[in-house]
Amino acid sequence: MGNYFQEEIETASRDEIEKIQNEGLVKCVKRVYENVPYYRDLMDKAGVTPDDIKGLDDLKKLPFITKNDLRDAYPYGLLATPLSDCVRIHSTSGTTGKRVVAYYTQNDIDLWDNCCARAIAAAGGTKEDACHVAYGYGLFTGGFGLNGGSQKLGCLTLPMSSGNTDRQLQFMTDLNSNILCCTPSYAAYLAESIEERGLIDDINLKSGIFGAEAWSEEMRKDIEKKLNIKAYDIYGLTEISGPGVAFECECQDGMHINEDYFIAEIIDPETGEPLPEGEKGELVFTSFAKEAFPLIRYRTKDITYITRKKCKCGRTHARIHRLMGRTDDMLIIKGVNVFPSQVEEVLINHGMPSNYQLVVDRVNNSDTLEVLVEMTPDMFSDNLSLVMNKEKEIVTALKSMLGIYAKVKLVEPKTIARSEGKAVRVIDKRKI
Repeated sequence: MGNYFQEEIETASRDEIEKIQNEGLVKCVKRVYENVPYYRDLMDKAGVTPDDIKGLDDLKKLPFITKNDLRDAYPYGLLATPLSDCVRIHSTSGTTGKRVVAYYTQNDIDLWDNCCARAIAAAGGTKEDACHVAYGYGLFTGGFGLNGGSQKLGCLTLPMSSGNTDRQLQFMTDLNSNILCCTPSYAAYLAESIEERGLIDDINLKSGIFGAEAWSEEMRKDIEKKLNIKAYDIYGLTEISGPGVAFECECQDGMHINEDYFIAEIIDPETGEPLPEGEKGELVFTSFAKEAFPLIRYRTKDITYITRKKCKCGRTHARIHRLMGRTDDMLIIKGVNVFPSQVEEVLINHGMPSNYQLVVDRVNNSDTLEVLVEMTPDMFSDNLSLVMNKEKEIVTALKSMLGIYAKVKLVEPKTIARSEGKAVRVIDKRKI
């Protein structure tokens, strides 16, 4: 059923996958212990040696590594190969501190290209297709990741990068782009632009591969309807390699982890204890196949769960559920955990656009939450009672979803800044 890029490994038995992981983990632990002093110190402090690690069952003995470790070790402290073996770097944005720099050997890039080629094939891509890559290029991994996967699969690759919407639409129509790769918020913006220009009949898209930010099922349905495509989720992060760590197939029932390169765990974010299959917690990855920058038990801060139930597509690799938020973008408002994706779900279910912002503040020592959302064009009129009724309707729905009161303000169309990359959904004035 469906397309594969590397069918033999994508449909391998659990025994075969676990054999690869067992052997890969043992080799990786030994290599970083011998070559990376930072790792050796972490393991020594945890009282564990490479001899203690015989396979997956021993993974829990190893210490976690976090983004703080990556910042502390900046720039070369976690490099596991000679710098002369590296051919490229990528980097995180550095918005919350020092940048994190990840290194790649040519083999690392080849493996990454495989991951993204598998994702594009799972979204129906073939060498007959034109793959329109509107993720940012440069230090950000999105553009280069899907670009490499598209070329590996044999697609005509359009390295558009983000922005310049008029040029995006020109190439999309003139070169018959079939597969769109970008953030979901930019896909929503492109859909809005296509609708405004009356171009939907000139667009030849069949699927979209959207990632780099959390998005809801409701937003997926909205994009699919407006662009007349099937929208696929993709997961990755710079520290582990970039997009393609996991991807959706045509069943849209969770993202298949490329388990021949990565080991995934779910842990309790408070205690660090591993959780059983199907239980929600923090996602942890071990990138055992990476040469230059392997990470062992890296805490992603992403919230999800894992299932190993067989998928109808025929792939046997474990799946992670669509991300439910992050432990660090989770807002605690009046003691209640609030994820932006919950608000997005309510807004789209009540017919509102997916362009919104949450403004959190503290007034008289009490937390406040205001939700700004644009009116639909048909609502933008002098009918004040219509707007007020809609605001009240959303307030009630948010109270039901979140358990707390949120002020809702409908604003004029196009007054919330559009995003060509990751959308800025939250303004937390308590941190200013």
